Amino acid sequence: MPNDDGKKPNQAWSIAARTMGVASAWIVGPVLIGLLIGKWLDQKYSTGPLLMVISLAACFLISMFGIVRGALKEFKKIEAAEKEEKEKM
Repeated sequence: MPNDDGKKPNQAWSIAARTMGVASAWIVGPVLIGLLIGKWLDQKYSTGPLLMVISLAACFLISMFGIVRGALKEFKKIEAAEKEEKEKM
């Protein structure tokens, strides 16, 4: 049975789950990579936690860029679907 917006409940949940999965991957992935690279650089150059903090900060910025980019793509898909529905009416 469709919702008010005309989508099936399972479809709405799958879109939400996919969006959250992508956002979570953009948070966890770069941060783990930054942590590993930073620890490796700190051990190699004996700099304490300095390079790890710098690499984590850089990866945080990369994460934010990826999340915003992904969210904008999803918003465009939603707007296109709404525009298509309005044209059908």
